[in-house]
Amino acid sequence: MTAQMRPQMAVCPGCVAAPSEAVEQAPTEARLALSLPTIHCQGCISAVERALNAHPGVQSARVNLTLKRALIEADPDLRAADLIPVMEGLGYEAHELDLTALAATQNDKAGRDLLMRLAVAGFASMNVMLLSISVWSGASDATRDMFHWISAAITFPAIIFSAQPFFKNAWSALKVGRLNMDVPIVLALVLALVTSLWETSLSGEHAYFDAALTLTFFLLAGRYLDYRTRAVARSAAQELAALEVPRATRLLDGHEYEVPVADLAIGDLILVRPGGRMPVDGEVVEGHSELDRSLLTGETLPVFAAPGTGVSAGEVNLTGPLTIRATAVGEETSLHRMADLVAIAESGRSRYTSLADSAAKLYAPGVHILSALAFVGWYLYTFDVRTALNIAAAVLIITCPCALGLAVPAVTTAASGRLFKKGMLIKHSTALERLAGVDTVVFDKTGTLTAGTPQLVNLDQIDRSDIEIALALATPSSHPLSVALVRAAQEAGISPAEVNDLREVPGYGTEGTYQGRRVRLGRAAWVGAEQCSQTAAWLDTGEGSPRGLFFTDALRPGAAEAVRALQAAGKDVLLISGDTTGAVEALAQRLGIDKWVAEALPEDKAARIQMLADQGKNVLMVGDGLNDTAALAAAHVSISPASALDAARVASDIVLLGQDLEPIAEACTVAGKAIRRIRENFRLATLYNVIAVPLAVAGLATPLIAALAMSSSSITVSLNALRLKS
Repeated sequence: MTAQMRPQMAVCPGCVAAPSEAVEQAPTEARLALSLPTIHCQGCISAVERALNAHPGVQSARVNLTLKRALIEADPDLRAADLIPVMEGLGYEAHELDLTALAATQNDKAGRDLLMRLAVAGFASMNVMLLSISVWSGASDATRDMFHWISAAITFPAIIFSAQPFFKNAWSALKVGRLNMDVPIVLALVLALVTSLWETSLSGEHAYFDAALTLTFFLLAGRYLDYRTRAVARSAAQELAALEVPRATRLLDGHEYEVPVADLAIGDLILVRPGGRMPVDGEVVEGHSELDRSLLTGETLPVFAAPGTGVSAGEVNLTGPLTIRATAVGEETSLHRMADLVAIAESGRSRYTSLADSAAKLYAPGVHILSALAFVGWYLYTFDVRTALNIAAAVLIITCPCALGLAVPAVTTAASGRLFKKGMLIKHSTALERLAGVDTVVFDKTGTLTAGTPQLVNLDQIDRSDIEIALALATPSSHPLSVALVRAAQEAGISPAEVNDLREVPGYGTEGTYQGRRVRLGRAAWVGAEQCSQTAAWLDTGEGSPRGLFFTDALRPGAAEAVRALQAAGKDVLLISGDTTGAVEALAQRLGIDKWVAEALPEDKAARIQMLADQGKNVLMVGDGLNDTAALAAAHVSISPASALDAARVASDIVLLGQDLEPIAEACTVAGKAIRRIRENFRLATLYNVIAVPLAVAGLATPLIAALAMSSSSITVSLNALRLKS
């Protein structure tokens, strides 16, 4: 115990019994975090906060809808696992997040910083423009010099503060020996300030302080528009790590000890209770249950677990307690390996070159060469360094890529606004550019094309008395098929039969007594039925052969329409899923998808995406689970539903806010139009330069002409971008 901690113990003796981490952070309360991937509106926020605040031990609870996360201040003895059933009782999926593994929620510092710089540049430019009007109106001699010096006093600190993003980006590019759009911007600003200061010191007639500030203001406006089109995405690998279980129950000499997962070692025996998530990779040594692997593998149905069954970190234990022996811990677990796949894929995508950067490679050298030629030409013509430098500065200012700087963000803002109305949120700055080039679309199955929840399909083909018995057996169970059966029966107005001695047998099903007979609902082998390829629960009423209750995974709204529209647009559509061959084949036939892959592991999905990329394909990946994160990050561009887990949403470029998949096809169309508008803007900017450059080279570009030319080009580009909204 450190000396720093001893005074805390003296003040609060009761904390002696608490772990040292709790003493350091908060002796009287604990901070908990829950991921709530299925919340979607203000009503969800109110319901969740009301339920959490009403729970004993909770001091306060706040929900962040953007992050789909609840942060809870609670008594030290309250655990996140105690609150998960509360959320599930409201119908919301919930997972514990480890606050020590999760990076602190990013505030909007970058946005506020840009907005502050924009405000300073705007305020300064208005004041300098007012002073410049006096000069343009005929002020001369000492009055003109005074106005110029006041303008300099306003401009220098404003530029130094406001233009920092351009200075930093230009320096970053020059350090590695390349040019970007910020290099000519910075050169124009520096040359404008230097020549203006020189002119002012020599009592010259013209200065470019107003043009420099106006240029900075317009370019910052473009940067801010660009920033507002996307969310600040955190690392998907960090989100995966945060979903790992922070604590585990270790068994030692017949006693249970709750320890941090970091303290577990290979060979440890770990108890995982029903509803708990596997903290490590391991093997079941005691107990029978079923495992929900849908988040990791995409399998729709729970998997039977018995001694000898292998388990992976992140899987959910559904029905019975399991004792597992750890075979891989920490960074060696499958969940960590998946996080590594995501990190590698993200770094690969960052090599994409945006249209703006591509234009900069051609534009920046041209501007610099033109300005240098103007300087040399005028110096040889006049042998006056002052005149030559002024004209070179005017060329740089009037050709500075203000219109080019706005060409991309103005269009992406308009396109993003149009898609947002359709229920799609563009997160990444180059997502639209990449989406426009897509020729292949890969869909995940469970939770993406399908709703991820079973749906009873043969209710009307079974005797009502049998359904009543099945309903009674299914009601106390949390098994996904039992939940689907209860929902279907209740919608049909069916009441449960009077079944006594109900008992759930972990991993097998539920049994009870009805009119003196033993009745069972569960696995085929348990009730004596023959196994079939279709998803089913089997009912044994003790009279005759078992009856099959068959289920299918309900289609997500708009799934069929989206697939048809994408195929009609000439795009290849593939289905890649971790689900069983029969389930994937049935869905592919149902939707008319010719190419499909079943039982794909997360690394298989990412490898298939990479293989398509190596073949020259631009792949759009649509997925929602942890098993999709590496593929989402590896794809040319990616989309995930808002109901997806945080890790999948962060790994994707576009988030589908609603349940309907139909807007995906329209997004591809809008992206194509957006790229055409961006190229039109580049052509407009080029036309502007063709007209303006001769004026500058001829020495006719006064500060007023430079400011008006920049403003008119920027307004033209913005108006062209607004055509996308119609």
